[in-house]
Amino acid sequence: MHGHDDVHFSSSSIRIHSSPHEHSFLANLQSCSKNLVSQLSTTRHSLNRLLDSLKNRSNSHPRLSQTRSVRRHNTPTQMLNSVTQLMIGKSSLLSSVSLSLIQSTQSIGSDSRAEHNEITSGLHSPLLCCASLSLSRPSESTQSVEGKDVIQQQLQKGQGHSVSRNAEERVLISEVLVRTKDGEELERKDLEMEALAALKACRANSALTIREVQEDVHRIIESGYFCSCTPVAVDTRDGIRLMFQVEPNQEFHGLVCENANVLPSKFIQEAFRDGFGKVINIKRLEEAITSINGWYMERGLFGIVSDIDTLSGGIVRLQVAEAEVNNISIRFLDRKTGEPTKGKTSPETILRQLTTKKGQVYSMLQGKRDVDTVLAMGIMEDVSIIPQPAGDSGKVDLIMNCVERPSGGFSAGGGISSGITSGPLSGLIGSFAYSHRNIFGRNQKLNVSLERGQIDSIFRINYTDPWIEGDDKRTSRSIMVQNSRTPGNLVHGNQPDNGNLTIGRVTAGIEYSRPFRPKWNGTAGLIFQHAGARDEQGNPIIKDFYSSPLTASGKTHDETLLAKFESIYTGSGDHGSTMFAFNMEQGLPVLPEWLFFNRVNARTRKGIHIGPARFLFSLSGGHVVGNFSPHEAFTIGGTNSVRGYEEGAVGSGRSYVVGSGEVSFPMRGPVEGVLFTDYGTDMGSGATVPGDPAGARLKPGSGYGYGFGVRVDSPLGPLRLEYAFNDKHTGRFHFGVGHRT
Repeated sequence: MHGHDDVHFSSSSIRIHSSPHEHSFLANLQSCSKNLVSQLSTTRHSLNRLLDSLKNRSNSHPRLSQTRSVRRHNTPTQMLNSVTQLMIGKSSLLSSVSLSLIQSTQSIGSDSRAEHNEITSGLHSPLLCCASLSLSRPSESTQSVEGKDVIQQQLQKGQGHSVSRNAEERVLISEVLVRTKDGEELERKDLEMEALAALKACRANSALTIREVQEDVHRIIESGYFCSCTPVAVDTRDGIRLMFQVEPNQEFHGLVCENANVLPSKFIQEAFRDGFGKVINIKRLEEAITSINGWYMERGLFGIVSDIDTLSGGIVRLQVAEAEVNNISIRFLDRKTGEPTKGKTSPETILRQLTTKKGQVYSMLQGKRDVDTVLAMGIMEDVSIIPQPAGDSGKVDLIMNCVERPSGGFSAGGGISSGITSGPLSGLIGSFAYSHRNIFGRNQKLNVSLERGQIDSIFRINYTDPWIEGDDKRTSRSIMVQNSRTPGNLVHGNQPDNGNLTIGRVTAGIEYSRPFRPKWNGTAGLIFQHAGARDEQGNPIIKDFYSSPLTASGKTHDETLLAKFESIYTGSGDHGSTMFAFNMEQGLPVLPEWLFFNRVNARTRKGIHIGPARFLFSLSGGHVVGNFSPHEAFTIGGTNSVRGYEEGAVGSGRSYVVGSGEVSFPMRGPVEGVLFTDYGTDMGSGATVPGDPAGARLKPGSGYGYGFGVRVDSPLGPLRLEYAFNDKHTGRFHFGVGHRT
């Protein structure tokens, strides 16, 4: 146990039962029920005395006796039981208690054990022990012998009309006072004023019914400042004096909180701070309990205030039940029948993805994130978590139901290459791929793909281990081998002979990625590249039509070993959210003929929502230092750069900056409209590229475009159709699949 000022915490085992409707978390429920049985017994005696006094007083006043003589056919036993039921039914703090009092004289003296079983069958209120209604027997001096005789005569006559009729009989009250249970004045006048303020019907010089007196008793209790209240009628010279004998709650001097392992002590202090040094108020105590339960609920935690009672010295003891995770198991279900089956995935591969661990207080929100994480692995069709009680330990067992997807298969598709600038069908490409999502049951992935167009082609083999075994930092590893041929007209296009050249690359590399901060990912790797230019017949060439060199080494190909580092901040992951990416590549001259250069590239994006419209701003830029291949220069212009220009038509240089701003707005269904403007510049670096290919083709080096378009959400991703004008007032259509990079 450790303390924080007046707040103390201790840890111990807890018990959470399987059904909240059968158990109520009350460790002392039995003692509470015994206390209530005793108090109900004294309630009968008290009400008998009160009835005796009221009836005696009415007999001494002929006028009242005359008006009420027709209502004296009910037995006092029936009236007592009826009013007792009324008292229990009206109390808000005892609203969950249901009592069945036997309506006969003999049942009053029935066996106490049977009465206890009857009463406790309906107890469920966690605050019962804190605010039980106590009606204790007043002193014999306040009772009238004559009233007793009247009740005895009624019992002997066996007259038995309904109790409710006697409950409506009115008796004139001359004075209403609030006193202690010993009949003395309360030391604290503010508590006396609270009790008097709670009274609604009981006023001096008013005619009251028993029902109205009991309702005011409940109102005093419901004020929250008193643990008991006894109505006592005293026959005085001036008339009947009605006293409410109350027992105030203790002053709040400290708090002991047990089993609260995750609940912050500061939150407890704030919840009870206003009550220190003051009389305990049950209403405010309930508010504090509600705020504590709300804290657990907001965080999806399996926790609740299970019990609360008051110790001597004004110490409030708060017991909290927190359900800890006892065990986590994986159960595979057949995707057709839903029956348990043997899975292909190793359970350890799934379990290490979970942030929920044994010994933690179970959180439903954390469980939902774990479900999303397992689904993101790409090997599951459906995932759910089912918590179950772990016996009588007060903990929970978690069962994760998993439905596996088919692990491998072939696929085919198509697309458009943004690097093609001529020909109606030259930009179309087809693809064919085989992929296996779950090699060795460890979520390792193999992908073999071929993309082929009229000009370009890519053959790629990629193996990925999303989480290296034995690593606790969630590091992934990717090994890639690729042979590609892409159009070279982004830098070396617009040749007078209408010839097309392509850049062939053979690439192999390994990369490691891992998250190093929330929403931040880092990647590091080594990549070897063998690249050169070829003409339409596939023959190697070293110069273009303008005699600009196509390689940095002067040979038919350049070889480069690149050390790569990349860091990405993804925000919420939505395309309109904030994004920042920084990429650096360093050429390592391990051999003398290998290129030595450094290239950095950065891009950022920011989205802002104003009403139904969304504003999106993006900025990118980069710079290269050293000896690099001309076809590796930064290109400006095109669908993903400055719209209104062909691909690479603005310029190509060692440096570049491209900015874009657009506003999109919904139109109808999945269709939205967009207005945009772009600007790009090579910052005067075009001439520094080996051979100055941009200058030879009279590229302006900077330009802007603006236009409008529509976008449609589709299973393939956003489909973009845009029309833009450039600064030369030339219009151009742009079509793309997916978001702009």
